[in-house]
Amino acid sequence: MERITFSQVVPQVFANSSSYSGDVWHQELVLEKGRTYLLEADSGHGKSTFCSYVLGYRSDYSGRLLFDSRDARQLRVGEWTQLRLSHVSCLFQELRLFPELTALENVLIKNTLTRYKSLAEITSWFEMLGIGDKLHTPVSRLSFGQQQRVAMMRSLVQPFDFLLADEPISHLDDENAATMSRLMLSEVRRQGAGVVVTSIGKHMDIAYERRLRL
Repeated sequence: MERITFSQVVPQVFANSSSYSGDVWHQELVLEKGRTYLLEADSGHGKSTFCSYVLGYRSDYSGRLLFDSRDARQLRVGEWTQLRLSHVSCLFQELRLFPELTALENVLIKNTLTRYKSLAEITSWFEMLGIGDKLHTPVSRLSFGQQQRVAMMRSLVQPFDFLLADEPISHLDDENAATMSRLMLSEVRRQGAGVVVTSIGKHMDIAYERRLRL
């Protein structure tokens, strides 16, 4: 997949708003594979909604959302499943981890579906991110910042054309945020993927090719 297009997409909740002046809703926006985007917004302006539309979790919008030339509304259930496994990955703001599983198990449960990374690669990521001693700790016992790192690793154990990262470093100090950024960018570049980072303030310090206002 080479591009994702938002063509006059408007969430139903914003349909009657006449004061919108951003770069996404009511606009023609093309996100291209291989490019980096920062999507900035105030709280409640639709960052998580944006990600949910791309992943097919919600469809309460007018306009058209296209994957290359294919309208998202035409995708069948199996096609959405394949898109999420092989073309688009997402790190959600609420992380969506399984609290009863260990940190390693939360990553492996995704990798079991994709068979994309070796156990050695995954454990090396834990060491890189400073939580090598948390492999077998239930994520419910980890801090939110540690959970963010686990969720990021889980989002990387698959092939993807686009990576969506919703508030990915909101609870990390600068050193850990920089390490997490390096890991993410290394995998993004290796796959030649595009990346969209959303933020209401603190964001990954990378060279964004385009900054968008939601």
